[in-house]
Amino acid sequence: GAVIQAYLRRAEEYCAELAYEGSRVRLCKGAYAAPETVAFTSKADVDKSFVRCLKVLMGGRGYPMVATHDPRLVEIAGALAVLNDRDPSSFEYQMLYGIRPQEQRRLATQGARVRVYVAYGEEWYGYFMRRLAERPANLAFFLRALRGGD
Repeated sequence: GAVIQAYLRRAEEYCAELAYEGSRVRLCKGAYAAPETVAFTSKADVDKSFVRCLKVLMGGRGYPMVATHDPRLVEIAGALAVLNDRDPSSFEYQMLYGIRPQEQRRLATQGARVRVYVAYGEEWYGYFMRRLAERPANLAFFLRALRGGD
């Protein structure tokens, strides 16, 4: 499948091009440095783009993969799935191991597909730390999970 980073200004256009039957599109916020001409720089603009992309993907015929830990975006994805009469098997949530585990269980218990990513290999630590650094809230989610909360 393809990965679309919602922080890209053309993300919604890319999603529209990829929302066809048989496609698999992973939507994430995006975290790499890019010039303002290419990418949104404010969190609010990235979140708005993510929602616009979700609307396109959930309304399309492909298989959306919603890669976020953001509770509001998870809720919006679920609502859009209902509005578009999507079967729970026609899309999935994707989250990192150790971040919001209770939310992962809650979604799965409700019948949602949840893919949990586990960093592994020789470079796992660097990858994991980059994911935490992308968004400071990820670190808070992770630390709460270590304490047993969500």
